[in-house]
Amino acid sequence: MVKNKILAQGAEAIISLDSNKIIKNRLKKSYRISIIDERLRKSRTKSEAKIITKLFSVIPVPKILKTDEKQIIEMEFISGKKLSSSLEGLDYKKICKLIGENITKMHNQGIIHGDLTTSNMIYVEGSKDRKKSSSKKSEQSEDFIDFNKVYFIDFGLAFHSQKIEDKAVDLHLLEQALEAKHFTIWQECVKTILDNYKPEKYKEIIQRIKVIESRGRYKDKY
Repeated sequence: MVKNKILAQGAEAIISLDSNKIIKNRLKKSYRISIIDERLRKSRTKSEAKIITKLFSVIPVPKILKTDEKQIIEMEFISGKKLSSSLEGLDYKKICKLIGENITKMHNQGIIHGDLTTSNMIYVEGSKDRKKSSSKKSEQSEDFIDFNKVYFIDFGLAFHSQKIEDKAVDLHLLEQALEAKHFTIWQECVKTILDNYKPEKYKEIIQRIKVIESRGRYKDKY
């Protein structure tokens, strides 16, 4: 595997691949006062690492390997298909079911991703095992446990919140991202995700999404 290969460079950080690990290095901002910049980078790095660690036992996310709590996070490399470039060629309904389930668990932990797009999702195909059952009928059937996973990555904008508005905005931004990037299938994708999104206060969240969408339509008129 190539060492020290830059995978992405944004305004906030450089993401690079070193052997089997991902290194996220938050960039210094020359326009900030040095001491403030250091505090911000430390705070954001620490927050992101804590959120990923909290979610590790809840949904598929990369394992944190090391963090210096100032600007660098080292994570395991997830080998799979980035959904931004492969969703249409896969079983997207099955994948969107997994996405909806992931978001449910994440929101029930009071965590908002902040940048839910298919660019921040990796699909990993796993093996399939027979379900264990004491029933002879079940033993003879082709009944399998599916170990395919959708990993969520890049929690640089993530934060803790139990607010209905924040959860609704998370979903609304995903809907917009799907429409922009996957316009031939986005409606089916959104429907499947929402059909499998079953968090606490589900009705209130769905209702708030409609309110947010109506705000956008109102702005478009002017």
